[in-house]
Amino acid sequence: MLDRHGRVWRVVVGDAHGLVLPPIPSRGFHRLCGLRLIHTHLNGEPLSEEDLTDLIALRLDYIGALHFSPDGQPTFLHGAHLLPENPHQTPWRILESIRITDVGEDFPQWIAALEEEFERNHSRLRAASHLAGAILVHVSELPFTSAQARIEELRSLVQHVGVAVRDTVIQRRPPDAQYVLGKGRLRQTLIRALQVGAEFLIFDQNLTPSQLKALTEFTDLKILDRTQIILDIFAQHATTREGKIQVELAQLEYRIPFLGLKQNALSRLSGGIGGRGPGETVLEIEKRRVYAKKAILEKELQHLSARRKLQQNQRIQRNVPVIALVGYTNVGKSALLNALTRGGATVQNAPFVTLHPLTRRCRLNDTHTVILSDTVGFIRDMPERIRAAFRATLDELHQADLLLHVLDAASEEIDMQERCVNALLQEMHLSEKPILYVINKTDRAAPEVVHSLCLRYNAVPVSALQEHTLPALRARIVWELKQSGILHNDIVPQTTPTYTERLGNVPV
Repeated sequence: MLDRHGRVWRVVVGDAHGLVLPPIPSRGFHRLCGLRLIHTHLNGEPLSEEDLTDLIALRLDYIGALHFSPDGQPTFLHGAHLLPENPHQTPWRILESIRITDVGEDFPQWIAALEEEFERNHSRLRAASHLAGAILVHVSELPFTSAQARIEELRSLVQHVGVAVRDTVIQRRPPDAQYVLGKGRLRQTLIRALQVGAEFLIFDQNLTPSQLKALTEFTDLKILDRTQIILDIFAQHATTREGKIQVELAQLEYRIPFLGLKQNALSRLSGGIGGRGPGETVLEIEKRRVYAKKAILEKELQHLSARRKLQQNQRIQRNVPVIALVGYTNVGKSALLNALTRGGATVQNAPFVTLHPLTRRCRLNDTHTVILSDTVGFIRDMPERIRAAFRATLDELHQADLLLHVLDAASEEIDMQERCVNALLQEMHLSEKPILYVINKTDRAAPEVVHSLCLRYNAVPVSALQEHTLPALRARIVWELKQSGILHNDIVPQTTPTYTERLGNVPV
């Protein structure tokens, strides 16, 4: 292995089956590594698939295979190098074999020009977005339209964490147990990452520890999965103490399975007098700290949950119905809460803006007042560990007398989103509660589409941005509560003036 000045950086001795290469220092995700690999082929064969894989995975300047005459003299050199993005989408150029005596001495100038082309291409892409680049990857046996919908949802999540999507990869096959992608397709993806200057590979699947380890050993690109992206969005939107605790707890829950990736070779002797043998490894210390921190956060979250339960019991004692908004993330639940209550909830066109229960008083008519509660949005394939960390938020649903299931009329995935939310409600044993479907964002869909959706789900059409659509929803809520036996013949809920005052437009 030679550097760009022709100096020997490493000498590696292998056998007839292959070489074990040392770790290669990185010079940046959009640059070549600055090393050439010159190795021997024993039977005079050309560059192999393994050679080209090393060329890509290690981002070598050049890879060459030396051939020898029967008396042991070097004769010919086969070589290849990577190419920047080009109209033909050719990942590399395999050079014609040359005699060893014809090898030129202009390599430094040649490789500098090649890397300058890579750098120019990367600068052009970075100037267009000013963000780090990523390639999104989805592997499954789903139909192409479903896989494309999942990639688009992942694209939306990734864009909200401040990463530019440079390309997408969809492969229809069962996920590989080691690399998720097939090895050949992974190699193509790494080539594409170099050509478009991508620093991240973001997988739509949730990676296992073994898959993450294999991928990080195969490439030095940053590897992320769907759960990490969701956790990053949670961290951006956590503003209250309860929300921050839930996010930190979810991050710790996610980290626990991956702690085993650490090297146990970092064992050290225990300090102090009388210490015998090896003490705790760094991994064991880190595990203990993670579990200790997790216990502290869970205790604090239980304290906050107990206080919330006390408030819930006070509502129950005063016979005030509780209605909870549920639905897929970014369907407009917070905007609807604001429209019904003038509550001042944070509204953004982004996923997971609401991370903690937001409760407001809602006057349905002159005689009926209810408590309206917003909760964290659902999303498909949300890991159980994340749901467990947000149990304080979801506990609000168990206290609700009626669930308003909000759907997005403008979404092409409305049926999938409805099934996803209902499946999660069933897992939480909430499917027996009365559910009223609400079709939101009707101003962004054709009238005939809205009419069809209302018939399909027996739903109420509304737009959180159009005040005149809300009276029908209020009337339907009253009717549903009467049908469930929660409201009786227009009896006003018994509340004291002090309590009514406390139920104003501030969190309960």
